[in-house]
Amino acid sequence: MRLRLYKSITTLVFVLFWLFAGTVTAQAPAKVPTIKPDAPDRYVVQKGDTLWSISERYLDAPWRWPELWDMNKDQIKNPNRIYPGNVLVLDRQRGQLALGPTVHLSPTVRAESTRAAAIPSIPPYMIEPFLSRPLVIEPDGLNNAPRIVAAEEKRVIVGPGFSVYASGLSGSKEDTWYVYRRGRALIDPESQRTLGYEAEHLGTARVTRPGEPATLVIVAASHEIGPGDSLIAAGPPQPIEYAPHAPGKAVRGQVIAVHGDISRIGEAASQSVVTLNRGSVDGLEPGHVLALYRQGTLVGPKTIGGTAGPEVKLPEERYGLLFVFRVFERVSYALVMNVSTQVHQLDVVQNP
Repeated sequence: MRLRLYKSITTLVFVLFWLFAGTVTAQAPAKVPTIKPDAPDRYVVQKGDTLWSISERYLDAPWRWPELWDMNKDQIKNPNRIYPGNVLVLDRQRGQLALGPTVHLSPTVRAESTRAAAIPSIPPYMIEPFLSRPLVIEPDGLNNAPRIVAAEEKRVIVGPGFSVYASGLSGSKEDTWYVYRRGRALIDPESQRTLGYEAEHLGTARVTRPGEPATLVIVAASHEIGPGDSLIAAGPPQPIEYAPHAPGKAVRGQVIAVHGDISRIGEAASQSVVTLNRGSVDGLEPGHVLALYRQGTLVGPKTIGGTAGPEVKLPEERYGLLFVFRVFERVSYALVMNVSTQVHQLDVVQNP
């Protein structure tokens, strides 16, 4: 009896020890970000700057920008606006930045126009098309969407300037609609599960006569449009007001698609957009920064002295960073920020 009691107490103490150790490890504070030796003591914000580019002037790890400003989680989601003409003052002793007095960048710049153009987190022109349009749809996501049922003069396909007729718009107050077609499947390379489908954007249409069916005119088209194509209301672009920061939990995934001029060969360069197989259910949110790794390859077997050696898996090599700017349930889109080589499909992404 005593022996069993002793073993039970010993087991309990062992479990408590590891739980306590794990708690201490999880709560251990991260090292204070190191300020670059050549970081300016005073910097005047210029038009075209971003939170990322300014952070690179001060830190080797741009995603630690919030720590430079001593932001909490709420402030990260809604960081203080920074405008051209603001003066950033570095307190080297505390390792933090503060806003100083605003200066006029030129005699022709008025205060109100300067205040109207807050600097973004990352270059907006690179990601604007990915913000204003739906990119991912569920397997049945377009089943109940409004649909083009016919084109003027019974045409099979139409382009800009032609009218189309659509059902399902009755009662909607939206004037502008995007025309879509279900595109390629987004397959998780790990589970082989279909995460969704890329929505193929065909063009934009505007309602000219409401009703059932409603009449719309095609105002822009990148592909031929015809009966059977779906309509999705064009909402306002989603602004990126998140400062770059690392995820609060461990995230590991892969690049499953690349976009841009060289995307046809499955590669992406700096300032390109990539699709990830991780989304909000995995803890991702806009503003998260992830590191890019090339997967380690198997080398061998090599013949040494007539004997074949075992295969050796090389370690993963880190080569760049991503900024996550749009998040769906199981898929995210990110901008390639700093890379030393091309991004490939199936490359690994994880906490920086």
